[in-house]
Amino acid sequence: MDDEKALMAFAALSGSTRLHVVKLLVKAGDAGLTAGEISDKVGSSPSRMSFHLSALSKAGLVSSSRKERQITYRADFKTIGNLVQYILVDCCSNNATVLNCCGISGEC
Repeated sequence: MDDEKALMAFAALSGSTRLHVVKLLVKAGDAGLTAGEISDKVGSSPSRMSFHLSALSKAGLVSSSRKERQITYRADFKTIGNLVQYILVDCCSNNATVLNCCGISGEC
C-alpha cells in the first residue's frame, strides 16, 4: 500500500459512523450486510448511509454486490490487512517494540 492509498483509507475511517460500519462488516464476514441493515444498526438515514458507504468504497475498505434491487456490502479484508501491514512495516519500520505491543514476535 502506498502513502496516498493509506491516507485515503485513514480519512475514510476518521468518523465514528464509518468506523462503526467497517466493524459491523468485519463481524458480518463474507455474508455482508445490506445497506438497509447497516443503516438500521448504525441508526443513520439511508441517504446518509449511502454517503458513508460511498466513501468507504472509494477508499477500498468495503466492496458491494447487487442482486436485483438489493446491494450487499462486505469488508474488504485484503485492503484492511494491507493498511495494518502499512502501519507496522512501512510507518513503524518493523520496530520490535511496536511489534511486541501488537503481540507479534519477529518481523511481519
